[in-house]
Amino acid sequence: MQPNNKPLVIAIMGPTASGKTELAIDIAEKINSNIHNVDSRQIYIDMDIGTAKPTAAQQKQVKHFLIDLCLPSEPINLHDFQSIARLSIESELKKRKLTVLVGGSGLYLQALIGGLNPPAVPPQKFLRNQLYKIDKNERHNLLKCCDPLSAERIHPEDSIRTIRALEVFYATGKMFSKQKSLKTNPWKVLELGLNPDNLLNRIQRRTEKMYKNGLMEETEDLIIKYGNDLQLLKTIGYDEARSIINGKINYEEALEITIKRTCQLAKRQKTWFRNKHNSKWLNEKNELSEALTSIYEFF
Repeated sequence: MQPNNKPLVIAIMGPTASGKTELAIDIAEKINSNIHNVDSRQIYIDMDIGTAKPTAAQQKQVKHFLIDLCLPSEPINLHDFQSIARLSIESELKKRKLTVLVGGSGLYLQALIGGLNPPAVPPQKFLRNQLYKIDKNERHNLLKCCDPLSAERIHPEDSIRTIRALEVFYATGKMFSKQKSLKTNPWKVLELGLNPDNLLNRIQRRTEKMYKNGLMEETEDLIIKYGNDLQLLKTIGYDEARSIINGKINYEEALEITIKRTCQLAKRQKTWFRNKHNSKWLNEKNELSEALTSIYEFF
């Protein structure tokens, strides 16, 4: 296929709570497309409220792919997600010649549109169990010793990616950061970024809405179905809700901690997108019209 005949992938990125889902739906409706999710937690069944997953009504409004791929008790790694996602995207591009990607998980986006080729190392369950028993700071220090570059890129709070990097190192004897090769992207890619000025207020409002709309009940259901030690319950929102259920903190404390952790995540996401991507950052006052103009210029 000649380069100018390549199908188009429109990637909408930005920090959490920036309005990516709503904009993606508006764009998809205008260009008669569908949406592929690129959020590392929305791929899990039963994790809806705490991940701000598109609602049933939104998913009915525009077809969403790569949502509810697996159970929280059976997590998949980046290589597995990439394989599943590429098949889905390729299938849709054969039909429509364009699709919309949306998500704040920078590494997942890079695996799909940045040519990142992560190592195919299967989960090492025994090793993971041992690593999860170690304090997160000690665990991150361990990563610094064996893979300084990955340690620099992965935040100490990100237990899942810290453990994955250690897992790859111990399984192969090679640094995770040295195994992620790049390959040519088979699509044209248009990157559109969101970074609203009122992001802090948006994070506060969304977090309050999550708690009011059933985050506690969802967390209780996850504990009943998958156990109190489910690793995904250590992620933002679920960790604090679980702490309320276990009597460690109260509602106000949980809300404050969740907002603080979400703001910290948003800061890391903005740094990632600024350094790793070449996005056109949209003006929040007319983001839809700017996005559509950019898309039509690509055609």
